[in-house]
Amino acid sequence: MTDADRLLDAALLHVPFDGWTQSALDAAMADCDMAASDAAAFFPRGAVDMALAYHQRGDQAMVEKLKAADLSALKFRDRIAAGVRFRLESADRELVRRGMTLFALPAHAGDGARATWQTAGLIWETLGDSSQDVNWYTKRATLSAVYGSTVLFWLGDESEDHADTWEFLDRRIENVMQFEKFKGMARENKLFAAFMAGPGKVIDQIKAPGAPKAGYPGHWHSGEEPK
Repeated sequence: MTDADRLLDAALLHVPFDGWTQSALDAAMADCDMAASDAAAFFPRGAVDMALAYHQRGDQAMVEKLKAADLSALKFRDRIAAGVRFRLESADRELVRRGMTLFALPAHAGDGARATWQTAGLIWETLGDSSQDVNWYTKRATLSAVYGSTVLFWLGDESEDHADTWEFLDRRIENVMQFEKFKGMARENKLFAAFMAGPGKVIDQIKAPGAPKAGYPGHWHSGEEPK
C-alpha cells in the first residue's frame, strides 16, 4: 500500500463526520503521522483531490469487476447496466453523499462533471467501445446522465438490496439504447444522408481525444497535416 492510499484510507474514517474537508485531511495526517508537505504532494488541492482519489479508486474497482465477470451471455444493454451497478457497489453511500455536497459547489462542479464523464468513459471502453468520431461523445454524454441520475436515486433508496435502484437503472439504460437505435435509423434515412453530405459534414470532423491533445475533451481534425 502506498502512502497516498494509507492517507486516503485514514481520511475515509473522518469524512462521514467532517465531509470532504481540510478537517478530515488534517485528522488523517495526524493518524498517519504525516507532514502537511507530504500530504500536499498526494492531494495538492486538499480535500477535492482527496475526494477525486476516492472516486478513481471506485472506478478502478469497477473496471476490475467488469474484466473479471463473464458477461458473454448478456445483451449489451445489460453489460452497461452491470458496469453502473458494479460502480455503485464499489462505493460507500455516505462517502458519496458527502462527495455530492462537495461537487455541488460552483468551484468544484467542473471536477464532479469530469469524474462522472470519466466513469462513463471507462464503462464504454472496458466493454470494448472503439468509436473515434462524434459517437465517442454522445455515448459518454448519455451514460453520464444515466449514471448521475442513478446515483441520486441510489442515495435515497431504502429498498432491500437496492432493488428499486436496479429497476430505475434498467429504465434509464433503455433510454440510452433507444437513443442509439434512433441514431442508427437516422443514418439510414436519405434526408439525413443528404444533410451529412452537405452542412452536416462538419460533424465528421469531430474526433475522440488523441495523444496529441491529451488533457483536452477532444480535438478537431481538419484532414490536413500540421505545418
